[in-house]
Amino acid sequence: MKNRIKETFNNLAGAYEHSTDTQNLYNSEYERPAMLAQLPENLSRKRILDAGCAAGWYTEQLVDKGAQMTAVDMSPEMAAAAKRRIGERAEVMCLDLADALPFEEGMFDYIVSSLTLHYIEDWEFTFKEFRRILKPGGELLFSVHHPFTDIKLSRDMEYFSTELIVDTWKKEGKVYEVPFFRRPLGEVLTKTLQHFSLEQVIEPRPTQRFKELDTERYGRLMKAPNFLIVKATKQ
Repeated sequence: MKNRIKETFNNLAGAYEHSTDTQNLYNSEYERPAMLAQLPENLSRKRILDAGCAAGWYTEQLVDKGAQMTAVDMSPEMAAAAKRRIGERAEVMCLDLADALPFEEGMFDYIVSSLTLHYIEDWEFTFKEFRRILKPGGELLFSVHHPFTDIKLSRDMEYFSTELIVDTWKKEGKVYEVPFFRRPLGEVLTKTLQHFSLEQVIEPRPTQRFKELDTERYGRLMKAPNFLIVKATKQ
């Protein structure tokens, strides 16, 4: 399944690099404003890991706020797109977050992971590694699909299981089958609490600009959120 996910995002890299960052309201006017609101405006001298960087949008934003960035993605094509975007202003690496990470203990002030962890079946080892490489008091900020939305895609409707889902995306006139792992809300929170102190659970709301550009989808998101954001700290 790892290879299938990697190949899917290799194929999606061009769309992420050229259109998704500017044309997808679920990113620009929904998930990203809510995530950035949880980070300080001034990140000077802060070391941050962009865990699942895709085409490097977050990496670029946080570099512009003064952060010392390391960006990683399991897709070679996504990592290459991020490198083209950020140049020499950040370190970009092709790494699988389900494997041991080549970083020193206590290296990072923040780990930011945007819409990535639902592509990993078992979070236990990944969260152990995140805890290891965070400084004491360091923060993990991640977003995932909202479990209450994902259950609608389930074949078996067994909410309390962790289930492989294959969703269908349309990007730049092409159709992609995108596999990910659905899990219950309790699993998301319990796994976080096993390794971190939970600070905040956020169900983001779309911006006013989202409403102005797409009233119908804005209304749907106000009735049923698509994403879940979790902020946690290493004690």
